[in-house]
Amino acid sequence: MPQNHLIDETSPYLLQHADNPVQWYPWGKQALNLAAKENKPILLSIGYSACHWCHVMAHESFADQQTAELMNKLFINIKVDREERPDIDKIYQTAQFLLTQRTGGWPLTMFLTPEDRIPFFGGTYFPNQARHGLPAFKDLLQHIANTYKDKANDINKQNQSLLDVLSNIYHSKSTSTNIEENILSAAKNQLLKTFDMQHGGFGKAPKFPHPSNLELLLRDWQHSKSVGEEDQNALQPVVLTLNKMSAGGLFDHISGGFYRYSVDDYWMIPHFEKMLYDNGPLLNLYSQAYLATQETRFKTAAIETAQWVIRDMQSPEGGYYSSLDADSEGIEGKFYIWDREQLENILTNNEFDLVNQCFGIDRGPNFEDKYHLHQFVTLDEFAQQHNYSTSECQALWQAIRQKLYQQRITRVAPGRDEKVLVSWNALMIKAMLVASRVFNEPRYLNSAKQALEFISTKMLSDGRLFATYKDGKAHLNAYLDDYAFLLDALLEYLQTQWHSDYQLFAIQIADVLLSQFEDKQNGGFYFTSNDHETLIQRPKVVSDEATPAGNGIAAYSLLRLGYLLSEPKYIVAAERTLEFSAAQINNTPMAHASLLRCYQELKQQPETIIIRGKLEEIQAWQHQLQLKFQPSRMVYAIPDSADNLAEGLKAKCSQGNDKAIAYVCRGTQCQAPLESLDDLEQELIATDKNNLV
Repeated sequence: MPQNHLIDETSPYLLQHADNPVQWYPWGKQALNLAAKENKPILLSIGYSACHWCHVMAHESFADQQTAELMNKLFINIKVDREERPDIDKIYQTAQFLLTQRTGGWPLTMFLTPEDRIPFFGGTYFPNQARHGLPAFKDLLQHIANTYKDKANDINKQNQSLLDVLSNIYHSKSTSTNIEENILSAAKNQLLKTFDMQHGGFGKAPKFPHPSNLELLLRDWQHSKSVGEEDQNALQPVVLTLNKMSAGGLFDHISGGFYRYSVDDYWMIPHFEKMLYDNGPLLNLYSQAYLATQETRFKTAAIETAQWVIRDMQSPEGGYYSSLDADSEGIEGKFYIWDREQLENILTNNEFDLVNQCFGIDRGPNFEDKYHLHQFVTLDEFAQQHNYSTSECQALWQAIRQKLYQQRITRVAPGRDEKVLVSWNALMIKAMLVASRVFNEPRYLNSAKQALEFISTKMLSDGRLFATYKDGKAHLNAYLDDYAFLLDALLEYLQTQWHSDYQLFAIQIADVLLSQFEDKQNGGFYFTSNDHETLIQRPKVVSDEATPAGNGIAAYSLLRLGYLLSEPKYIVAAERTLEFSAAQINNTPMAHASLLRCYQELKQQPETIIIRGKLEEIQAWQHQLQLKFQPSRMVYAIPDSADNLAEGLKAKCSQGNDKAIAYVCRGTQCQAPLESLDDLEQELIATDKNNLV
């Protein structure tokens, strides 16, 4: 019987396929060399553990003996977890689009020539029987094998053309390095053109949250407010979208957290997988939006999401797990949905009345003859209609949540991908830190601290990060996103609780970004390091995808670190990234929210406030300044006892000598030190007026 080579892998996704009759290999020299030796094309299958259609194709085809026999006879079969190898995924998703002119997805199914690993055919999910215009997978396998054998010259010509395109795709088509002056307005206008004024969000179903775009609008509103020209057109889409998402079925009203996306325009029925990389940015955004607007619903969504992460997604070792499957018992959403009889049996009459009216049970089933909770009536509206006080209604709802949660956890739970990824952990660490400040909640700070300590002790060796960890094993070279997102999280930590070791860690991470990832000739950052495995392309992505662009977060974080430490090399690297990306930003500004946030910081010269003195007093000053939504303001409370400060930081701020003292810097220019909180607040008001852009 052919041997499956996945049994020793750490990826839960690869291990899901370890008992397939397919002779799977992980990506590596063994499989690649074998393909070249036997002159067999490579069947490359890329997916991830929470992917619904990956499970479907696995059940239909990879677990089928006849299909496996064809695969083993005709191909060298390689299985890749796109979360562990985003470099490979980015390359072959791009290639799939170039070959088919269709957007990609998962599972990604690519057929590669054995010598050079260039794809000559590709697609995503293929069914076991021909349907919906797709061929049966077994028929496709035979056709591809015949094509490879009979049309080698045609494939070689196509491969060369594809390789030429892949080699040039990340190079700017324009010599312009200037971002247009009105680019922030252009981005806002593009977003507003696609905005759904009735239901929130951008475009039509399937609807994704797009937190980077919403954060850009929120920052744009704050800036307009600071210059006395409050732009409600920027704020209103944020408020409407966040309200609709948190009221809708995209949000888990019972245990907290957000699902991947909505399959309809109304945020009612989601694709039920829960991803750490969605929930980190959304927790950050809801916390910031609450600080800006004081909308109670935003606070509720943020707190319940943070609680879910700590309870269900943080490992005993401290790192955050990656995802929860959409399916349980082979059925998507089964863990989360209800039928009317269940609800009537679990709840009292008063409790059922609330769920019935507020969450649409009285409107009929909304998901395969069952109910997925979507809030149509607010608790305040229900309280008014039924003569409850607001507090009584809130208490009733919390009792309902607890009962439904207790019933739900008796069900078969979705699978959990328990690998720890640096990049996704960094997104959640940052979000927890922001939430800890906004809601004055030490548990969130402690959670972030545990995750950060886990990364620094388990996923770091000789100054370099590993990308992934599971079952005691950290491995794979880390990517741009790992370093960039972690630097961003470290700067957030230093604004929450100063720790000189993490200041040094931030410098270490920044220096690896410059030495291993920066394109010294053209500016910007490659997705892989200089010493990474050589692949058919070295991606250099500047547009936001499901997660923020690594180039955008790298530039933003380096700029902020440069201002904090008075270190020009970091600021220059950020500027060169914007110059490299200028043509693409000018072409489609709404696709580059992360880079535009860096551009906005550079243009507006953010405030860096450094407070020295005794810890208790300087933290009180810091807390007071962080009560307002000021996204371009960084506040660091550095106690006199702190040691190992970077030279540039020491030079700009002396100790307080047991008396709090504050230094206000805008960009690279610092004002005279201030010795009272009142003077500090007056200075900030004055500098805001004098430095309007």
